[in-house]
Amino acid sequence: MSDPLSSAGALASLKAAGEATRLRLLALLARGEHNVSDLTRILGQSQPRISRHLKLLADAGLIERFREGSWVFFRLAETGAPARLVEEFIRALDSEDVVLKRDRDRAAAVREERAEAAQIYFRAHADQWDRIRTLHITEQQVEAAMLAALGEGPFDLLVDLGTGTARIMELFAPYVRRGIGIDMNPDMLAYGRVKLEQAGMRHCQVRQGDLFSLGLSDGLADAVILHQVLHFLSDPAPALREAARVLAPGGRLLVVDFAAHGLDFLREEFAHLRLGFERDQMAQWFEDAGLTMTAVRELEPKKKESGNKLTVRLWLGEREPIVSRVSRSKKLEAVS
Repeated sequence: MSDPLSSAGALASLKAAGEATRLRLLALLARGEHNVSDLTRILGQSQPRISRHLKLLADAGLIERFREGSWVFFRLAETGAPARLVEEFIRALDSEDVVLKRDRDRAAAVREERAEAAQIYFRAHADQWDRIRTLHITEQQVEAAMLAALGEGPFDLLVDLGTGTARIMELFAPYVRRGIGIDMNPDMLAYGRVKLEQAGMRHCQVRQGDLFSLGLSDGLADAVILHQVLHFLSDPAPALREAARVLAPGGRLLVVDFAAHGLDFLREEFAHLRLGFERDQMAQWFEDAGLTMTAVRELEPKKKESGNKLTVRLWLGEREPIVSRVSRSKKLEAVS
């Protein structure tokens, strides 16, 4: 059962929300993430003033902050008693309120600018991604195999490492209560964030982070995915250990990457540090990370197309034993 909200806590939350600018901020953040620069433009107020209001809301547990490079983003809090209170409060607001409607219109304009910037980045790199896609079976086939391997949950928390364009977040969004995509590249994160916003997937987020130090609590996630990530790492083993660390007992790790191959141009032109992986090597890494490998599947190109083509391989591992998700409910509130 969720922690009850004390009368003092309720008063503190209502006091934090009970100011015109802070109420507008809450209404905006209920619809998606924004950084301080966004909010300054939308509300037409100075950055120091907006920052002060955001700090008060964060201190009251109504919003969350997270850093992405030199930017700090904010979103409505998702866990804890104050978060539940503000959710009900926001739901009761008149959607046709003139001030709130004007804020939404300005926010939409800011998002359109973000979307255009993200599209420029995507178009500049799309030819590279398209070329690699031609080397293996279709993405639709790979994604269908991923859904079949990991299952449709439901998952309380799914973490996608090296999320890139957030496509895997989109794929699994219908089956998760909450999804977090982590990547180091701010341009990719901007593109992924726009895609999730446009699709209305507010329960899925992207954030900047290091695959070798995720900043998530132990045993937090029901599932972790590493899709076409490990071949960019000179030493994948630490990344797999970190992925395993954040898995809950009974949680599953799905790795999707290439079987060992000899296409050297991928190393030279596309920065692939590893030319695929052998079954035994991956099995050893899983074991070292404390995971039991439960399935391996190969998606091979058609025989007539097999020359200079790649085999996609899926490795599925599990942390044992399975425990009740209810016992992890408090840990879920530690995600920030």
